[in-house]
Amino acid sequence: MASSLTKASVRPGTPGSEKTFFGHPRGLATLFLTEMWERFSYYGMRALLPLYLVAPGGLHLNAGTATAIYSVYVSLVYLLAMPGGWIADRFLGPRKTVAVAGAIIMIGHLCLAVPFSAAFYVGLVLVAIGSGLLKANISTMVGHLYKGADDPRRDGGFTLFYVGINVGAFAAPLVIGTVGENVNWHLGFALAAVGMALGLGQFLLGGHHLSEKSSEVPTPLTAEEKASTLRKGLIWLAIAAVFYGLVGGTGHFTLNWALIPLTIIGLIVPILVIARIRRDKDLDDAERSKVSAYVWFFVAAAVFWMIYDQGGSTMSIFADESAKNTIAGWGFPVSWYQSVNPVMIMALAPVFAWLWLWLNKRGQEPSTIVKFASGLVLVGASFFLFLAPLSIAEGGHKAAAMWLVAIYFIQTVGELTLSPVGLSVTTKMAPKKYASQMMGVWFLAVTAGDSVTALLSNPAVGGVNLDKMGFVALEAVLAVIAGVAVWMYRSKVKALMGSVN
Repeated sequence: MASSLTKASVRPGTPGSEKTFFGHPRGLATLFLTEMWERFSYYGMRALLPLYLVAPGGLHLNAGTATAIYSVYVSLVYLLAMPGGWIADRFLGPRKTVAVAGAIIMIGHLCLAVPFSAAFYVGLVLVAIGSGLLKANISTMVGHLYKGADDPRRDGGFTLFYVGINVGAFAAPLVIGTVGENVNWHLGFALAAVGMALGLGQFLLGGHHLSEKSSEVPTPLTAEEKASTLRKGLIWLAIAAVFYGLVGGTGHFTLNWALIPLTIIGLIVPILVIARIRRDKDLDDAERSKVSAYVWFFVAAAVFWMIYDQGGSTMSIFADESAKNTIAGWGFPVSWYQSVNPVMIMALAPVFAWLWLWLNKRGQEPSTIVKFASGLVLVGASFFLFLAPLSIAEGGHKAAAMWLVAIYFIQTVGELTLSPVGLSVTTKMAPKKYASQMMGVWFLAVTAGDSVTALLSNPAVGGVNLDKMGFVALEAVLAVIAGVAVWMYRSKVKALMGSVN
């Protein structure tokens, strides 16, 4: 069935001669809309998640536990991107993997829509698994639409695809957030399921426009490898089932029996993955040196995401409890703050792209190291600014909404100096053997950062509410120090990078 669907997309002629989507292969429209609706479901649910966890009409948890759950969830999404890519490479191929992922995400959101706490947590796990499977592969399928790296439309195609991500992320809190907060939490989660259903339907109906390459399994497992993988998977599943069966059967199970192991995994796996790559004997000296340099960028990114992703947890819970959430007398749902970043990304990304090009032509473009350092300093500055509304709230007043908007603005500028640059430097510094896997390694920086947040906020391990002035100030100082350290050691890092700028 898959091969018959993809044959229709093969047409004679030169690239660009077929029916196009803004001058790009027609399959880009399929992937654009699929990703837009998937991001709509993902960011809509994410905007509601911390608010539902603390709400009296929701799970009514304390802020520390809610932040830990949110952070573990986000870390899992990015952690599972690596096995998601592996499943596509070895088992199903990108196209089938994305279809399966969409179905899992939709079922997960439907579980969230059921008003039972057990179903809610099952839904979170399913959405995380599906998102990890999809995230690793849909971008790969965009690349398959073009005739190699030299196709002049390639960069523009990824830019259009990126617009789809942000359109979905912008609209989601406005629709899903409004319904969830003002009508019914579970109806909001159900709308996320509808969004994913629309995306999955678009993907299946428009599949004949995709490249045949997207249906291929690049490096399929042998029969022996499949049997070994299945055996190992079943062994680990049996161990987990027996362990949690005993914990639950003896009446000792609590949420932290799941949260703490997942947090530890999120901290350990990134370290093990990078260490394994660094020690690989197949790497030559130049590649090993670049991996050593990459550790600096990885740690810097982990610190950045540790603070940045609290925009959806710590800051959201603070806004719910201690902000006015009105502009010019007009009130709005707390979840709408999560639309600020995507709309600013869409407005500022072209400006930054132009700025780097303009500076480059004059020989003044900052190096990758300086851009990273700037991103860290900016995200630290955003939390220094966070001290102002925290101080207002401690004085018994509600903080103005524009304080939070300003914080999101600074974080967005920081994101634009670090995130796209991080993606680029990852591809440039990847050893040849790990060319495909290194993008998953970059995502692990998000996993590490959010796992640190989960550990720090979890009351079961002595965690604290992260919206306290002392702790926010400490995080801000840490980010600025990290940024200054990267800048101070830029010569050393540059030497390790070799020819990469």
